[in-house]
Amino acid sequence: MSQPGIDTRALDDMTPWSTWPAASAGALRYLQAHSSWDVWMVTRVVGEHQIVLSAEPGDAMRPGASLPWAESFCRYMVSGEAPRVATVTAAVPEYASRTLPNGMTVSAYLGVPLIAADGGLFGTLCAVGGRARPRSAARDLPAAELIARMLSSLLAAGMDPGPLPEPLSLTDAVGPY
Repeated sequence: MSQPGIDTRALDDMTPWSTWPAASAGALRYLQAHSSWDVWMVTRVVGEHQIVLSAEPGDAMRPGASLPWAESFCRYMVSGEAPRVATVTAAVPEYASRTLPNGMTVSAYLGVPLIAADGGLFGTLCAVGGRARPRSAARDLPAAELIARMLSSLLAAGMDPGPLPEPLSLTDAVGPY
């Protein structure tokens, strides 16, 4: 709808995302551009698995990558057994003992829960680093918490998260990270 005196082309970059997957992908692009973390992901917990819905950069982890929830860094974060951010995972016993099935090294971790419309756990917004990060990287946590709350709010408002991607084993889903 046009309003007098407003050039609507000036609003184009602020057009609302039409889907939850588009909103989560936009959030990941923002976080990747404004932080030092290697890979940002939005995941969903389904049964006993954590499934990657999207990642940034997009070639780092393909949608559908799955790992057992019991082996996930995010499970320890969600349960409160480990902190939301560990710039050196080797310094946190719960994270230091974690290895990914494909052998990918996670030397730094940041994660925040995503809440489903029913108030239960939907998944996580998380970031990993192949090398330890300086303590200053913990400054990215408030932005991640804000974005996770906004994505959770979209779920609570009834926005459909879309279908799950085709399942992939983690070893088939990792890019050049």
